[in-house]
Amino acid sequence: MKIVRRIGASPRERGSATGQTCPDLFELSDGNFAVIGTEATAALEKELPPDASRAEYERIVIVSRETLVRAKADIPDA
Repeated sequence: MKIVRRIGASPRERGSATGQTCPDLFELSDGNFAVIGTEATAALEKELPPDASRAEYERIVIVSRETLVRAKADIPDA
C-alpha cells in the first residue's frame, strides 16, 4: 500500500505556518483513503449514534472542516 496523492489543499495552502503538523487526506494505491487528524476516540465514542460502532483497532479522528471542504473537489464520485 502506498500514498498515491493528496486529496485537497496542502497544510501550507490552508495557512499552516510550518506546513508540517496539520490534518491531511490521502488517496491510497488500493483505493482507500488515509487521514491525519486529531485522535478523539475517548472524547467522542460515547457520542456515536446507536447504529454506529468501531472495532478495537479503529480510532475516531477529527479533521478540520476547512481540510475536508477543500478536499471535496478531489474526492472521486465512485
